[in-house]
Amino acid sequence: MIRFDDLQVFICAVDNGSLSAAARQLDVTPAVASVALKRLENEVGARLLARSTRSLRLTPEGERYAVHARKALAEIQAGHDALAYGRQDIGGNISLSMPSDLGRNVLAPWLDEFQERHQRVTLSIRISDRLTDLFRQPVDVAVRYGIPEDSSLVALPLAAGNRRVLCAAPSYFARYGTPSHPDDLRRHNCLRFSLSDIIHEHWRFHHGEEEVTTAVQGDRVADDGELVHRWALQGVGIAYKSRLDVLGDLRAGRLVTAMEGLAGELAPLHLVCTHRLALSPTINALRNHLRERLERHIAGT
Repeated sequence: MIRFDDLQVFICAVDNGSLSAAARQLDVTPAVASVALKRLENEVGARLLARSTRSLRLTPEGERYAVHARKALAEIQAGHDALAYGRQDIGGNISLSMPSDLGRNVLAPWLDEFQERHQRVTLSIRISDRLTDLFRQPVDVAVRYGIPEDSSLVALPLAAGNRRVLCAAPSYFARYGTPSHPDDLRRHNCLRFSLSDIIHEHWRFHHGEEEVTTAVQGDRVADDGELVHRWALQGVGIAYKSRLDVLGDLRAGRLVTAMEGLAGELAPLHLVCTHRLALSPTINALRNHLRERLERHIAGT
C-alpha cells in the first residue's frame, strides 16, 4: 500500500530538485527521505527519480507518475481541510436524543431558537425515555438525566444541581390531603415511572445527611415521563418528577409541591457523548445554548 508520507517525499524532492532539500522541508533526516523514496519505487515497480550525489531528475516513468501523485496529495489535503473547516464551523447535522417530557415541553422551543441563530444546523431528534445506546445507534449526543453507568461515556453538566420534587394538582391535595412525611405516601395514589422495564417505585428523599426511602404504589405506571406529568395535571395522583420537567406548572400553580422540608433525589442533567473528540464547535455551541437557557429557566428570567 502506498503511504502518504512517501508521496510527499517524492513530490517535495521533485519540486526542490534535491532529496536533501525535501528532507529539510519535511523535517526528516535524509536517510528517512531516501528510504521513503525507495519504498515508493518498490511499491509502484518503477524507478521514479534518476539521482546522483549532486543531481536529481524525473525518469519518464516518474514524469507520468508525478501527475497522478500530485492529484492524490491534493485530494488528501482537501479532505484534511474539509475536516478542519468542519471542526471550526457551526453547521451540519446533529443527531440528538432527549427524554420525552423535558424534550417536548422544555427543550423543543430552545432548539428552535438554536436553529434560528445557526441556520446551517439541521437536527435529527429522537425522543424517548429509553436510554439510547450511543455506540450502536446513529446518535451524536444525548440529553440525559443522571450520571451514565458506562464510564466510557463523557457526561457534560447542563443542570448539575437538579432534583426531583413531589408534586400533584391542587385538586388532588384538596381531596386526599397533603403528605408531610414519606410514610404518608403509602396512603396515596403514586404515579410511577418505569425505565427499561424497571418500575421506579422506591422514592428516596434526604433530610440532611439522612436518606429516607419509601416504597410507593398506585393504579398507574408509564414508561413515558410526559404521560406521568399529564396524569399529575389531571389530579389523579402524586408524581415524583424532575423539577425541570414541572417548573412551569409549579410557577403557574397547576401543580404544587409537598414535603418541602425534605430534599428530593438528585437528578442531574447532562449532555452525553461517546468521546470528547465528538464535541465539535456545533455541539459545543448547542451545549452552551442549552445550559444558558436552563440557567434562565431555573432562575425564572
